[in-house]
Amino acid sequence: MPIEKLLVPLPAGLKVYVERHVFNPAFESVILINGALATTASFGQTIKYLGERYNPICFDLPYAGQSKAHNVCDFILTKDDEVDILLHLIGVFEPSFLLSVSWGGVASLLALSRARTSVKRAVIASFSPRLNEPMTAYVTAARDHIAAGENLKAAQLLNDTVGRHLPRIMKLYNYRYLSTLPRDEQEQVAFHVDQILSIRPEDYLHEFRNIDCGLKFLNGELDEYTTPDDARSLSAHLKRAEFATIEQAGHFLDLEGRPALRQVRTAILDYFGPSPAQASGRALDCLDALTARSPSLPLAPRAIVDAALQSAADHSFQQAELP
Repeated sequence: MPIEKLLVPLPAGLKVYVERHVFNPAFESVILINGALATTASFGQTIKYLGERYNPICFDLPYAGQSKAHNVCDFILTKDDEVDILLHLIGVFEPSFLLSVSWGGVASLLALSRARTSVKRAVIASFSPRLNEPMTAYVTAARDHIAAGENLKAAQLLNDTVGRHLPRIMKLYNYRYLSTLPRDEQEQVAFHVDQILSIRPEDYLHEFRNIDCGLKFLNGELDEYTTPDDARSLSAHLKRAEFATIEQAGHFLDLEGRPALRQVRTAILDYFGPSPAQASGRALDCLDALTARSPSLPLAPRAIVDAALQSAADHSFQQAELP
C-alpha cells in the first residue's frame, strides 16, 4: 500500500504536510480531521479499517507534526484559518467523504456550511455544539497548566478526564507527548482553548443549515464531555443528520478498546457505503453465479480488479488528541 507524502502550499504562504494512503486506486477518498494538536500519527488505527474500502487522506496543521519544519512558527491559527485550510485541501484532493474527531468537528461543519464541496457524507465523532460544565472545567484547567508550563500536570489531567477510558499504553503516549510539547505549540494550545471557551453555539449554528451533504454523529455512551444528548440537539439545525451512540465508550471512541473499535468501524463503513470498486466486484460475482446457473448466457469479459489490500503502514506511535 503506497503512501503519497506531499507538501501542499496554502494561499496564505504556509505549507501543510499531507499523507494520502492509496489502498486501491479505484477507491474513493476520505479526509480525516483531527482535534487540537493531534497529528497524522493519531489516525494510524483508523486508517487501517478505513483502508478496507477507501483511500484515507490526513494532514498536519502548519504548527504541528511534519508540517512544522516547513513553516516559520511565528503565527497563531484561528478557527477560521483552520476552516480555510480544510476547504483548500478538499478542493485539491476532492474527497468523497470526511471524518472528524473531537473539536475538529467545528472546522469540518463550518467548512461544509460555507462552500459546496466534493464531500457526499461526513462522520463527526465526539463533538458537541455546547460546552457543558465538565468540558469547561477540563479545558480551563488544561489552559492554565499549559500557560504555566506545567505540561506534566496537563498530561495527567487529560488522562484523568477525557482520556479516562483509554488503555494504559495510550495514556502513556499522551503523557510523553504533552510532557515534551514545545513552547510554540503550547502557545497554540492556549489560544485554541481560549477559542473553545469563547465559542457560543448561537454564533455559528445558523450556518449549519447550509450543509447539503449527509452527516452522521458518533458519540460515546460514557462521554461526559461531548454527550450523545448534546450532539442530538443539532438535529434542529441540520437537514440530513443521523446520530449513533457507541456503547461503553468515552471521548476517544475507537482508541478505547476492541469493542468500541468494532462499533465505530461498523458505523462508519455502513454509513459511507461500499466503494465503487467493491460494488463492481459484487456485481461481477452475481454475474458469475448467474452464468453458472444459465450456461447459455454469454460470458461477459471480467475486469481485472486488484482485491488484495496490503496492510496499512505501521504507526507505532499513536497519540490521543487533546480535544
